[in-house]
Amino acid sequence: MPAERTVTHTVPVAAARRRRLRADQARQLADLLRHQILAGGYPDGVLPLESRLADDYGAGRNTVRQALDLLRGEQLVERRPGVGTVVVCEKYPHGLDRLQGLAETLNEHGRVTNEVRTAGPVRAPAPVAGRLGLPEHADVLYIERLRRLNGLPLSLDLTYVPMDIGAGLLGCDLENTDVFRLLEQLTGQPLGHAEITLEAVNADAHSAAVLQAPRGAAVLMLERLTHLGDGRPVDLEFIRFRGDRITMSGLLRRSL
Repeated sequence: MPAERTVTHTVPVAAARRRRLRADQARQLADLLRHQILAGGYPDGVLPLESRLADDYGAGRNTVRQALDLLRGEQLVERRPGVGTVVVCEKYPHGLDRLQGLAETLNEHGRVTNEVRTAGPVRAPAPVAGRLGLPEHADVLYIERLRRLNGLPLSLDLTYVPMDIGAGLLGCDLENTDVFRLLEQLTGQPLGHAEITLEAVNADAHSAAVLQAPRGAAVLMLERLTHLGDGRPVDLEFIRFRGDRITMSGLLRRSL
């Protein structure tokens, strides 16, 4: 009897293991194909046939199909009759190794415009005042902008600036100029460094509506505290990027 029970459970366990291994392989292949797509590895926008991908990556046809299904689920590719699997969504590179405004970062990819949804003084919440080195209950300039690249919603930016500098921003062209550039003009000194945190969060109803993204979809949240060259913190931002339109990259060095 014990032997029979062992045999009875071995078959489904083995089948589950095979399914898991295939799913693991499909995910690994999807990662490799995603990199190729984002790196411009398919300049004509069409991926090789499934049989070619299977040969190139030493994978089974079912694994290739599952990998492509994953990429379709990300809305990165789609299947078109008579054509094959084509790239349908372009992601734009956002570097993390230089302190630049969005228009500077994406200059080669088109025009960045800003819809200023809110701009005015508010009483700083305690965490904001603390991060900006301001007295409790100090006023700050609060700016909310929807940022578009070539007309497509890309990010929703919430920005806090100390009022002694922010008052000058109210008279500036916030619709067509990066705040970073304006800060340098108003203060007469360059920006120095920034502390950043990057994480994935679910889009709330407001953010989803503004970014024209599905409610609850994952967005990239970049929190950034930027300092002037003399070390003073001058810009605290909470930026929600559409994850299907941006990819973050940087060059890291290990110092021994």
